[in-house]
Amino acid sequence: MLTETATPGDEPQRSAAPLAGPDGDDPEHRSLTARFPSSPRGAQLARRRAVRWMEGRGHSPMSDASCAVALVVGELAANAIQHGRVSGREFGLRLTLDRAAALLRVEVDDAASSKRLPATAPPSYPEGESGRGLLLVDVLAVRWGWTPRRPLGKTVWAEVSLNGTENGTDETTLGPNPV
Repeated sequence: MLTETATPGDEPQRSAAPLAGPDGDDPEHRSLTARFPSSPRGAQLARRRAVRWMEGRGHSPMSDASCAVALVVGELAANAIQHGRVSGREFGLRLTLDRAAALLRVEVDDAASSKRLPATAPPSYPEGESGRGLLLVDVLAVRWGWTPRRPLGKTVWAEVSLNGTENGTDETTLGPNPV
């Protein structure tokens, strides 16, 4: 059911370029790195921060690109909180823009090393109240996967295409309130 995923060793390598700037943006405005409390409020803050960051890169909050990124960030953050939470630890968010490829890479890290992503949908799907988050990510992302973090934890990543939504010029939206 879940397609286009990658496991450790299959994912693209991320740049080792250091970030600079007090707000997490690098000098060329291609990245954002932030940490949030492992709580529902933290997931909400991460989603809002991602939408504001996208707006600063020319994608209006109501654009398809911004709405897709908001949904992916929200789902990955919710999973980090629900399944990867370790008491006293925050989760991390990193957004990296690749303008040449028209892709935005979303990375969410948590501190739980022992919990891995499911290879298939949960047994409660489609009738259950949960279990659809990674299906949404699968639909919205070009590809996604996870990597282990050292010394502990994991990073779940997804690459969202920005094609057709450059500079927030698209008029189609995914809903009335993406934030």
